[in-house]
Amino acid sequence: MLSPKRTKYRKTQKGRVKGIATRGHLLNFGSFGLKSMEPKWITARQIEAARIALTRYMKREGQVWIRIFPDKPVTKKPNEVRMGKGKGAPEYWVAIVKPGTIMFEIGGVPLEVAKEGMRLAAQKLPVATKFIVKPDYAGE
Repeated sequence: MLSPKRTKYRKTQKGRVKGIATRGHLLNFGSFGLKSMEPKWITARQIEAARIALTRYMKREGQVWIRIFPDKPVTKKPNEVRMGKGKGAPEYWVAIVKPGTIMFEIGGVPLEVAKEGMRLAAQKLPVATKFIVKPDYAGE
C-alpha cells in the first residue's frame, strides 16, 4: 500500500478541501484518464483496490500512472476510550482530491479496454468520476 517513507510531522490537522484543482488537472502521461468530479479524501486502500481492478482488466498490457499519493495521516482513537487525553495515533493515509484532479492515467491500450478498465477502477473509489480522452488521441 502507498504511504510516505517519512514526513515532517507525524500528525496533521484535518483541514478543508476547497476549490477546484489547478494542478494535476491535465493528462500528462497516457491517452486516457480518470478525473474526479467532487472533493474527497481517498485512502491508500481505495487507490490500491482501483489500481488492482484496472491492471487486472487490462491483463497487464499498456501502462498505468497513479497521479495521486496518500501523504496525509488520519488519526483515530481506540474504541471505547473516553474523550480528551490528546489526539489518537495515525491510523491510515489519505490523498486529498479536489474536483478536476486526474487520479489515474493509462496508455498503450485501445479505447474500449481503457473505458471498461477505468469504469471498474471508478467503482472502487468514493467519488464521482469522469473518463477523459486526450484531445489529440487518434486511436492505437
